[in-house]
Amino acid sequence: MGPFPVVSLMVGSVVLSMAPDENFLIEGSNATGTNGTGTLIDTESRDAQRVLIASTLTFLVGILQVIFGVLQIGFIVRYLADPLVGGFTTAAAFQVLVSQLKIVLNVSTKNYNGVLSIIYTLVETFERIGTTNIADLIAGLLTIFVCMVVKEINDRFKHKIPIPIPIEVIVTIVATGISYAADLEKNYNAGIVKSIPRGFLPPEPPNISLFSQMIAASFSIAIVAYAIAVSVGKVYATKYDYAIDGNQEFIAFGLSNIFSGAFSCFVATTALSRTAVQESTGGKTQVAGIISAGIVLISIVALGKLLEPLQKSVLAAVVIANLKGMFLQVFDVPRLWRQNKVDAMIWVFTCIASIILGLDLGLLAGLLFGLLTVVLRVQFPSWGGFGNIPGTDIYKKVKDYKNVIEPEGVKILKFSSPIFYANIDGLKSSLKSTVGFDAVKVYNKRLKALRKIQKLIKKGKLKATKNGIISEPGINNEAFETDEEPEDNQDLQVPTKEVEIQVDWNSELPVKVNIPKVPIHSLILDFGAVTFLDIVAVRSIKTIIKEFERIDVRVYFASYQDSLISQLERSAFFDDTVRKDIFFLTVHDAVLYIRNQMTYSDNQDPIFEKISLMQESKEPIEFTEASRPDDELDVQEEAMRRLAS
Repeated sequence: MGPFPVVSLMVGSVVLSMAPDENFLIEGSNATGTNGTGTLIDTESRDAQRVLIASTLTFLVGILQVIFGVLQIGFIVRYLADPLVGGFTTAAAFQVLVSQLKIVLNVSTKNYNGVLSIIYTLVETFERIGTTNIADLIAGLLTIFVCMVVKEINDRFKHKIPIPIPIEVIVTIVATGISYAADLEKNYNAGIVKSIPRGFLPPEPPNISLFSQMIAASFSIAIVAYAIAVSVGKVYATKYDYAIDGNQEFIAFGLSNIFSGAFSCFVATTALSRTAVQESTGGKTQVAGIISAGIVLISIVALGKLLEPLQKSVLAAVVIANLKGMFLQVFDVPRLWRQNKVDAMIWVFTCIASIILGLDLGLLAGLLFGLLTVVLRVQFPSWGGFGNIPGTDIYKKVKDYKNVIEPEGVKILKFSSPIFYANIDGLKSSLKSTVGFDAVKVYNKRLKALRKIQKLIKKGKLKATKNGIISEPGINNEAFETDEEPEDNQDLQVPTKEVEIQVDWNSELPVKVNIPKVPIHSLILDFGAVTFLDIVAVRSIKTIIKEFERIDVRVYFASYQDSLISQLERSAFFDDTVRKDIFFLTVHDAVLYIRNQMTYSDNQDPIFEKISLMQESKEPIEFTEASRPDDELDVQEEAMRRLAS
């Protein structure tokens, strides 16, 4: 636990906005400093006010984090997917590297914050690389080399070495001794730690009157600090196989910030560099944290004076050397790309966004991008027609298996996603592709054919009987004309005066209208992967059922979840037309039921589709049953049988 560059910059931006230099300009000779332009500034009052603002902000952030933990808002950790965390922590490691690089080179730059801040810092560092201090650079490079070599030894021989070599402590002690003995600051102008304040500032209550001015910033800092801590924690949780309780983390950081806010501290979160150092030196439990805290306490109280000659470049080099594990996450990208390209894209997008936009906005962008991929995957789910593996009750996708057989006259569609307003069009499209026709277009074509048949009946060129329609022998059928697009649906309304005519739509009709064949009598929708339906989906599915029913295709549902039935009941899905008897526990149950129904139908008289035909004339169409010569009767019966076949 400790400060993090991004969180520190966010706190600093609040402090500078609330306590700028302009608020502490004074006249006379009592000034304690200048702002670089010759203007006198009361730096003592300014610094005291800034410390008060920072500690008050820390206190408020702690309160918000405790509230979030109590309200169980830690669930947001679930949306920090492993690819997102990997990309984010790699970008965070890159930012730490850039911030430490200028210390290794002993190059001074401006403090950038916000979008492209990392890029600006890196560019300015290389622009001023000519001012590099050679002593600091050599010390930093040697420290990085030694630390990495010893860490590699610790890793390779960890089974033979009972205790990892604490190379960071050794390097710090040796570097401090060399700097003190050679007086590197005086002889080579090296950057050293210099003065380290001893002891603690006395506790001071926060200025509650400032809460209203910093509440918005406190909210964002609380979330970003938590996200950084959980992201780094999840990396090591995955490595060492343990779970993270998001609410517990919120409460822990909140209490820590409330307590530290009374002692003039910055907002605490995960200190990436110190976490990496502790993990690489073998620290795995809270005992390591207690020991680290004890050493820091001793250093603040008593040992700070001894570390004053230490070069800053050595400390920065120790941090850089311990970032190796974070940077090695880059090699996860090729593996992710082979396993799941979407996850690889989330990793890369989050990393690049965090580098360009800054870690706070980058994390938000990565989170939104990850959620967008989920929405797109739900909106365009997998689907396919299923068939039966012979001799079993198992059904598999027809495209993926060669030996599966689709039941005769039955199509089975599995839609692997919740169904809601965003993907209902995808369901309709998959239905058309599976059955091979558009139910609405088929219905409109049939109405168009019936209108033409009606005209021929009125002209006396066709006869309507109780068993169907037949042509008069020797009469030229003028209805054989080039098919056109369906007429306006307003002209295809259901009539008020009706007469029932039996028509076999899969046979050759006495009118030339290209009516798509309907080779199925049943459609089964496998809802095993459908977890919920919204009201738009419920209405659309009910419409789909009616569209297929009117072209004599029965629709069934299988493998549904119990919660769906309750949801359909609440949505007024069931009525006299749509009943619960079309729902089955498995696809095989639905197929067996359909087979039994068809077997029963085959044992009865042939049943043809009965469609209501509008009678435009005021006189009803007469059904011809008068006796005729045998040869004429045979011709008419043959024509009827062709239509009915």
